[in-house]
Amino acid sequence: MRDATGAPARSASRRARRHDPGRRDRLIDAALDVIAERGLAGTTHREIARAADVPLGSTTYHFASLEEVLAEAFTRHADAVARVFDERMAAARDRDAAVEAVIALVSDDLLGSRRDLVLTVELYVAAARHPALRAVTQAWTARSRQALERHFDAATARGLDALIEGLTLHNALATDPMTAAQLRHAIHRFLR
Repeated sequence: MRDATGAPARSASRRARRHDPGRRDRLIDAALDVIAERGLAGTTHREIARAADVPLGSTTYHFASLEEVLAEAFTRHADAVARVFDERMAAARDRDAAVEAVIALVSDDLLGSRRDLVLTVELYVAAARHPALRAVTQAWTARSRQALERHFDAATARGLDALIEGLTLHNALATDPMTAAQLRHAIHRFLR
């Protein structure tokens, strides 16, 4: 069958493609939601598609593998956290303000959202097993150190970055997390 222009007519049984330019981004956001809700072990193509409210085939259309979806999702998470870190350190006018920015970063930003804590812990655990995700954590660490080096020498920035990660993980997993005063004391003590 041909249409009025002489071109082959589309079969009535074929559906027109739905134009959805934001679908890939929605899948990445949905992957983060699923990881936060179900953990990495419960994150599948099917669950991501369900959370994004798209057909299951969309995940394999936009991503070659589940590992690729996870790498993109964790990169988005790490970039969002690093952006806050950059903003805090850029706003600090001197070393004293930078110390206060680090304290606020740990107590308000990194420990402020249970969802972000879960995503961070899931990323660290996954990165221990998957080299592609280790690359995400390495890029995140490099960006954190670069922000810290605005106010601290490279060796101090590296140690401070490790302290920040340790304090965040310790508090995320503790049944008796450190108070704001204890966090402040630990950071001040390190930076003496």
